[in-house]
Parts: sequence; C-alpha cells; structure tokens
Amino acid sequence: MRKTDIVAGKIYLLDELKIEVMRWRFKSNTIAFTNGCFDIIHAGHISSLSQAAAEASFLIVGVNSDASTKRLKGEGRPVNSQESRALVLASLIMVDAVVIFEEDTPIELIKALKPDVLVKGGDYSTDQIIGAKEVVENGGKIVISPIIEGFSTTGILTKITNSKKK
Repeated sequence: MRKTDIVAGKIYLLDELKIEVMRWRFKSNTIAFTNGCFDIIHAGHISSLSQAAAEASFLIVGVNSDASTKRLKGEGRPVNSQESRALVLASLIMVDAVVIFEEDTPIELIKALKPDVLVKGGDYSTDQIIGAKEVVENGGKIVISPIIEGFSTTGILTKITNSKKK
C-alpha cells in the first residue's frame, strides 16, 4: 500500500520539528542530523543519507534555503527550489524529517534540535564541522561519511553544459 500522503508531512518548520523530536526522545529514540543543499539528488547523496540513517533511530535532514544555496554555490543555483528539494528528500525512505534553514550553516538547527549524532560527508576533520562542538558537548558523536567519488551536483551540471556545447 502506498502512503504518499505522509511525504509532505515529513517536511517541518523548526518549531514543529522540536516538538516531534521531544516525542521521539520520550520513547528513547536517538536522532541523527545531516545537512546540505541537495540541489540535484544523486547516488552520492543516497549513500550518505543511508549511512546517516543507520546511525540513529531517526534522521533529520537540514536543507539550505534557495537564498542560502545561492550565497554558497553562486549564480544559477539552486537548480531546484527549496520546496522541490525538501519534497524529494522527504520522499526517501531513510529520511524521517526535513527542515529548511535560511542561514549559511545549520548551527542554529543543531543547537535547537540537539542531535545525538551529527553526520557530515566529505574530507572533514571533526574540528572543521559546523556544530560538532555543540553536539559533543551535549554527549553526542560526530560521524564523517566517506564521499562516493564521481558524484557531485557541480559535476552533473558541468556534464550537462558540456553536452550542450557539442
């Protein structure tokens, strides 16, 4: 049975999500958090999100707003609107909640939600990850998920641009 109506219900405003997190914690569940622009979902994202979901009972994904993505990635980005990106993420089985944030970093979300696990993809050290200090101070842990080589939104966009030139 398809329960497509639950997808949109996985997209939260921060105040709503804080209440949901309290419910989850009341039942002794753990919370993992990751974030990004997720402009064009690709296999690297799926791998990273799957790894993040395996770290806790529930996975929350913070999504950079359109304005934030533009500031971070430059003109022409995002390709997809924040609503579209949030909806695609919410439709993934491993994602339990999606929240859009306006800032360039998710530090305010991390402080508000106090995840048990902060998952970040890439070649980072813990001291380079925004929110790591706050998560560790709250008794949580940091997990660095390896990047799958050959998958990036920038790479996909370059490939599209190059194919149009031919």
